[in-house]
Amino acid sequence: MVTTALYDATVAHVRRIDPPHAFAHRLYLWRVDLDDLPRLPWWLRPFARFDRRDHFAAADPRGIREKLDAWLAGRGVDLRGGRVVMLAAARVLGYVFNPITVYWCHDPGGRLVCVVAEVHNTYGGRHAYLLRPDETGRARAAKEFYVSPFQEMDGEYRMRLPRPEALLDLTVALRRGTATPLVATLRGVRRPVNPRWLARLVLARPLLPQRVSVLIRRHGVALWLRKAAVVPRTPQTAGGQLHG
Repeated sequence: MVTTALYDATVAHVRRIDPPHAFAHRLYLWRVDLDDLPRLPWWLRPFARFDRRDHFAAADPRGIREKLDAWLAGRGVDLRGGRVVMLAAARVLGYVFNPITVYWCHDPGGRLVCVVAEVHNTYGGRHAYLLRPDETGRARAAKEFYVSPFQEMDGEYRMRLPRPEALLDLTVALRRGTATPLVATLRGVRRPVNPRWLARLVLARPLLPQRVSVLIRRHGVALWLRKAAVVPRTPQTAGGQLHG
């Protein structure tokens, strides 16, 4: 089964508490098989590289697949070599910032065993959530990681994470009691992986990871100027747990 794909997508965030804020930005993402990462022409490799340091513990010298398997093993999950499909941004000119990376983890027979959502913040922290989605791709997880200084640490994520096929359609909503202070969506259309389409996306969204990082900070400054309440971070909440 062919796994590698590009998604021409839009990410949108809606903040539903005071002060309200919303944005939508265009981007592109990769869907890859962790055991069969794409092989690109030499002239495109600087614009699409998957580096082991960008996922799970950066200092761990093992590959992404090996680190994921070790992390799962620490939580009692053994895929027995089953297929793992990853949705993520790739490095562009040596830099990447993935607010969220999603791994769909299967057993050798192709049955979905679990989903892992790996989250990065702008402070260098990383954290992963082990999810057990239902047949519609819906899952829940208590919030454990400091992502934004403008959101409280308590609450529960309610996610919809069906594996992307022709369409990409993911949703992450933060719930606190009966309120939903934040909803993020990621929607896109699959494009073929060939030099023409990759070059087209790279030119249409130049320096994409760098731009994502700058935009996150720009929206943070906008909220700060509007006097949004700031939640202090601590090493325990901002650093994440990705060391086993």
